[in-house]
Amino acid sequence: MTQAIDAKALGKVAVLMGGSSAEREISLLSGHGVLAALRSQGVDAQAFDPAERDLVELRNEGFARCFIALHGRHGEDGTVQGALELLHIPYTGSGVLASAIAIDKVMTKRVWAATGLPTPRYVALARDAQADRTRLRGVPDELGLPLIVKPPHEGSSIGVTKVMGYSQMQDAVMLAARYDAEVLCEEFIEGDEVTCPVLGAGDSAVALPVIRIVAPGGAYDYQNKYFTDAVNYLVPSGLPEAEEREIQRIVVAAYRALGCRGWGRADLMVRTADRKPFLLEMNTSPGMTGHSLVPMSARAAGISYEQLCLRLVQDAALDG
Repeated sequence: MTQAIDAKALGKVAVLMGGSSAEREISLLSGHGVLAALRSQGVDAQAFDPAERDLVELRNEGFARCFIALHGRHGEDGTVQGALELLHIPYTGSGVLASAIAIDKVMTKRVWAATGLPTPRYVALARDAQADRTRLRGVPDELGLPLIVKPPHEGSSIGVTKVMGYSQMQDAVMLAARYDAEVLCEEFIEGDEVTCPVLGAGDSAVALPVIRIVAPGGAYDYQNKYFTDAVNYLVPSGLPEAEEREIQRIVVAAYRALGCRGWGRADLMVRTADRKPFLLEMNTSPGMTGHSLVPMSARAAGISYEQLCLRLVQDAALDG
């Protein structure tokens, strides 16, 4: 991880940022951080916003590779990855299929469940079921209370509600449905919230240190994630060594099961009752802002923000 990287050999690098998803604001923060880091290391890096420019311009302007700092739809979901495949421009992070699966929390859970990995029980509500009061009332009966309602294709805690009672179900589903055609209702796991990044691909994929997240009142929401300093991020996590190793093992298995490469970050809950970890989601284009968790974990492993950005660009690849 400390091997010197020749910045000039990387060629002209486009940092894709902004985009058209609900996470545009965070993507711009991530992108500008990456851009500054790459430039500080002598890389010929330039900002590129796909919401404002056609991706074909990447080829026309001679970009050799792309750092994808886009979050959410049209950036993290396989669409940009597919376009870059057609343009034959290597890019950071996972390929088309892994990106498309990981952006969909329902499909991700199906893959993990099929491979025996632990993830909370869930109910997926299609559009025609979201206004069915009888169906909605049955969800807490099936999953218990409290439960989590979220749009399965969004990130950054957008559209997420912790439902405490039956009367909240309709509003929670309506909020999530503003962002997604399908709504995911998920069993709530009481315990420690943790996250764990992974670098690499296939058998060489390795987990970075686990971060334990302690939010005020357990409210690890959009505002607390990005715009306050009220959340405590503990790295070292303070968890028993065997527990941390088990989380890392599960995260690498989850990453490989989805076919991820380059980098990613899994979010989990560790149940208080029996200390069992449960996978919530895999982020294939994690945040790189001042509050972001992958850089924080990397620092704990002796990898600076700049070194991390360089490594990710060096590992840029194509599916084919």
